[in-house]
Amino acid sequence: MNTKQSNLVGWALFRRATISWLVALLALSSPLASIAASEAQAQANKRLVKLSPNERTSQVLVPLGKSENIRTSAGFADVVVGDPEIADVMPLTDRTLSVLGRKVGLTRISVYGEGKQLVGVFDVEVSHDTNAIAGAIRAQFPEAKVRVSTVNGRIMLSGVVPDAVTLDKALQFAKQFSPDVINSMSVAQPQQVLLEVRFIEASRNAGRELGIRWDVAGNNLLATAGTAGVLSGTPFGSVLGRLIDRGVKVDAMINALEEKGVARRLAEPNLVALSGDTASFLAGGEFPFPVASQFNQVTIQFKKFGVGLAFTPTVLSHGLINLKIEPEVSQLDPTNVVQVGNIAVPSLIVRRASTTIELRDGQSFAIAGLLQATNSTTADQLPWIAEVPVIGSLFRSASFQKRETDLVIIVTPRLVRPTRPGDVLRTPLDATVPPNDNDLFLYGKMEMTAADVRKLYGPITQRSQVGHQLDLPEITNGH
Repeated sequence: MNTKQSNLVGWALFRRATISWLVALLALSSPLASIAASEAQAQANKRLVKLSPNERTSQVLVPLGKSENIRTSAGFADVVVGDPEIADVMPLTDRTLSVLGRKVGLTRISVYGEGKQLVGVFDVEVSHDTNAIAGAIRAQFPEAKVRVSTVNGRIMLSGVVPDAVTLDKALQFAKQFSPDVINSMSVAQPQQVLLEVRFIEASRNAGRELGIRWDVAGNNLLATAGTAGVLSGTPFGSVLGRLIDRGVKVDAMINALEEKGVARRLAEPNLVALSGDTASFLAGGEFPFPVASQFNQVTIQFKKFGVGLAFTPTVLSHGLINLKIEPEVSQLDPTNVVQVGNIAVPSLIVRRASTTIELRDGQSFAIAGLLQATNSTTADQLPWIAEVPVIGSLFRSASFQKRETDLVIIVTPRLVRPTRPGDVLRTPLDATVPPNDNDLFLYGKMEMTAADVRKLYGPITQRSQVGHQLDLPEITNGH
């Protein structure tokens, strides 16, 4: 074979290989092309509006500040927009429109033919770009399953979020796009917070009664036993805070002060609230006072007083509790009254606080420094003789007393959950049983513990019944 023939054979083989490669490439690209074509057709079908001169056929959603190309099922020659401030419409061809969303709202577009006959009518709703908002929320809160939609131009958030903090942050995030947001989200497992509160009123010098001496060594505060060197002006709230820091049991200290008569517990409420909700408490009363109304009429309103509390817990991530608490202690002051006609309206002495803190489950904090000073004068005298001029002063005496009290509020939040169905809650009376006649009259027992019963009578099941036994007559038919 000569050189010319060999070149022809090589060219033929190269052309055959090239054709085979092109055929394979076309075979591989044909499915991709068909997929792309089908997707394009689907997108086109989504924007296809079927026109009918007899009725409004459909409604098109257009994002605010963006344009959408809309294809119509019939040709047209002219377009009329109901409210050009909401949407701007520009015909591209005799079957294609470009709609630009200018303002949130709903408007109607009418399409006419060559002879000014009505071809069809459809509505255009301009709203916020829900896809962009949903994508931004998913990127900001990946653990939340939030859906974004629009209702009459307003953003509506729905779905499930892990906690109340995420819910509030998602709402604030959505309000950056629109100030009017509808909240339809729910918390996956709403947590409940139990708040243990103790209102304690103690003498300002209650630390002296405890026998506590405070010494300062550098930056350290040392507490030792003994009465020497007690700071008489140290408020009880400061003493309490320092004792808590050193691990002293608060209940033991309060019990000791109550026994000495320098402290008293005003209230010890336990409140439970869902995360994000508010719970309130009031132990006191209401007093009436007159209020002038229209047509010279007088109505009666009531003012609350006593020991009150309102708190709003929010459970944050990792078990942290954000707590907004508003305690208040008020009492009637008969020394300062307002006379309204023949009615004397007393005033109120109020000690109120409002604070927001963050604690973990079981941690405590105290609010103190709500001081109250009371001055009183006591006069002792002999009847009649003390009223005689000059010599009467020898038979009477006056004493002045000044009393300062400090209101301390101790708060402890705890994360709680309801019991399971069938679980029995225990009470302090579960460890005791009522006495029977033998226990009460023979042994002088007002109550019996399980150990006492077993010691005297053996197992509890063998003990006689407690209480009165009524022999009721038998009821027969007809009687």
